[in-house]
Amino acid sequence: MQSTESQVISTLYKIGSVRFGQFTLKSGQISPIYLDLRKIISYPDLLQNIADLMWGKARNCQFDLICGVPYTALPMATALSLKRDIPMIMRRKEQKSYGTKQKIEGVFQPGQSCLIIEDVITTGSSILETIEDLTAAHLTIRDIIVFIDREQGGKSTLENQHYRLQPIFTLTEILHHLLEAEILPPDESTTVQQLIVEKST
Repeated sequence: MQSTESQVISTLYKIGSVRFGQFTLKSGQISPIYLDLRKIISYPDLLQNIADLMWGKARNCQFDLICGVPYTALPMATALSLKRDIPMIMRRKEQKSYGTKQKIEGVFQPGQSCLIIEDVITTGSSILETIEDLTAAHLTIRDIIVFIDREQGGKSTLENQHYRLQPIFTLTEILHHLLEAEILPPDESTTVQQLIVEKST
């Protein structure tokens, strides 16, 4: 019987959330692998499994609220909030010019601690933007849980600023899982083996 971790990774590949080819990332880097986690919103069982994996890390942290980095991590944070009865707040990417004009939506008090949820970390820039807005609202940030760490320096950047980042998976772990699952066509299996070699050197 497959573990939850293996099931999640295999499902991500089968629904096209892990793709191989040539892709330009947000950072401008060219990559042979693309992680399109926006698709998970159409698979409730997968989303719940991801929330369970995140809770495995979150239960060791101390926090009052959770906040997903907009936008792909919002469904993950919502699933975790609903399943574990944890209050959630939401950060707007752009501040409204009408109504309350709030950047942070939801109910919170200055001094409360907030756990940040992110889908993928590359450089860490999106997380740092979220931290900036949350701290401007007088919230405390200590812990960040990321679904996938692409292992391209983001984790070190955040840890150097004294934040604790816990990934559910590293990209290397995902590549190994895909090879072991024997679900890749020959050309993609070759690509994955090359990527593993490159990451180990």
